[in-house]
Amino acid sequence: MGVTITGSGWLPEGNLWHSTGMTHMHVAGSIHADATYPAPVWLTRPDDVNALSPTLWSSGVTREADGVLSVAGLRVTDLAEQVGTPAYVVDELDLRERARAWREAFRGWTVYYAGKSFLSTTVARWIAEEGLHLDVCSLGELTVALRAGLDPGTIAMHGNNKSVPELRLGLTRGIGRIVVDSDDEITRLEWLCDELDITAQVMIRVTTGVEAHTHEYIATAHEDQKFGFSILSGQAMGSMLRCYRSPRLNLVGIHSHIGSQIFDTDGFEVAAKRTLRLLAQFAQETGVELPELDLGGGFGIAYTKEDDPASPDDLATGLRSIIAQECRATGLTEPAISIEPGRAIVGPAGMALYRVGTVKSVQLGGGTSRRYISVDGGMSDNIRPALYAAEYSAALASRASTAEPVVSRVVGVHCEGGDILVRDEFLPGDIRPGDLLAVPASGAYSRSMASNYNHTPRPPVVSVRDARITTLIRRETLEDLLALDAGAGE
Repeated sequence: MGVTITGSGWLPEGNLWHSTGMTHMHVAGSIHADATYPAPVWLTRPDDVNALSPTLWSSGVTREADGVLSVAGLRVTDLAEQVGTPAYVVDELDLRERARAWREAFRGWTVYYAGKSFLSTTVARWIAEEGLHLDVCSLGELTVALRAGLDPGTIAMHGNNKSVPELRLGLTRGIGRIVVDSDDEITRLEWLCDELDITAQVMIRVTTGVEAHTHEYIATAHEDQKFGFSILSGQAMGSMLRCYRSPRLNLVGIHSHIGSQIFDTDGFEVAAKRTLRLLAQFAQETGVELPELDLGGGFGIAYTKEDDPASPDDLATGLRSIIAQECRATGLTEPAISIEPGRAIVGPAGMALYRVGTVKSVQLGGGTSRRYISVDGGMSDNIRPALYAAEYSAALASRASTAEPVVSRVVGVHCEGGDILVRDEFLPGDIRPGDLLAVPASGAYSRSMASNYNHTPRPPVVSVRDARITTLIRRETLEDLLALDAGAGE
């Protein structure tokens, strides 16, 4: 990562490591930043370049005797032969086990799976089978959930600018709750409910003034941002009272969300205190204790060996203690609590599989160089490194190696200097064209944020269970892209 060092040390900021005088990444990529170093200070040379860190990979990933990675009993070389590369690969049993672990740890609370992290009809059914609810934030996500046959009562709808068509669909199908984000939306909902002659179940999204320690673009609870009603300014209370007094809206509670890629419960303590005090204030004003509180979530996962996410059990213990303590302090009956683990369910269950196309070293001066490994994917199938400077790991997947580990940068095929998939990783020095590379922790936000940049078809998403492949989303083709081009048939 290109940086200018003006401070005395390095501080973690979510997945972004920076100096105390951070210089932001240039929009054209790291080659235009102030200075370039062969590796960040946190990257350590592995004793065994073939070893897999259990925190990074799904439980079904192993390295076989000949060095080939297998997923749920299927060798990745066979998988690549059957479905091609690049491809997203989901370990079905691992995903189910993680969903179950969150449900069990938070027994008595409601756990919502984040549709935006990755959603298909099959995954939606898995989530429902494991006893989780689902949050959606677009007409497309809601349509997928309904097409999957989910009970509408288990669906929550988020979004700061919900359209009339998506609100109408949610209302007519009887979704469990709509998380209201603005006064304009309250007006829109009242108008639609009058038209449909129904009552909407709503929660008010509030901002607590708490900012989680994450990258600036994915921290969502500080005041200067597009989501929710401010508690500190009094805006939240005004909107709550408006919903409460509306004959067409049934206000069931409040919702907060303090950020993403969060590794502990520290930020929730202040957020819980402020949201519960808001509920207490509302009860004093109206004589009614609202029955629900959604704490949000956005819990973190391991993208590199330096990441140390908390377990669902540890998070549940911490959050239960915080809620109990604050309810005692405010005199409230403990409301029904919901959480949203975010990427923590599907993220670690997935990996991306690529094939190496070229390998070259670039001299940096001063006797240093950087090795660039180009693969057949790129920023179109994982935008997070370019967008957030997110760090990922990688491993040689198609064989073992006895070569010395070399600091490498895994890059894509796109015509951008910032087209980087893995900024820094120790990989075997003998990697060559034709090898397969696997990038763990790619289950969340890779496919859901993918694009067709450079007219590149998006990769398929497949799941593996008992060595059998199931296609969740098929590979796009050039014909798919041309089908949207109104002039292609002329």
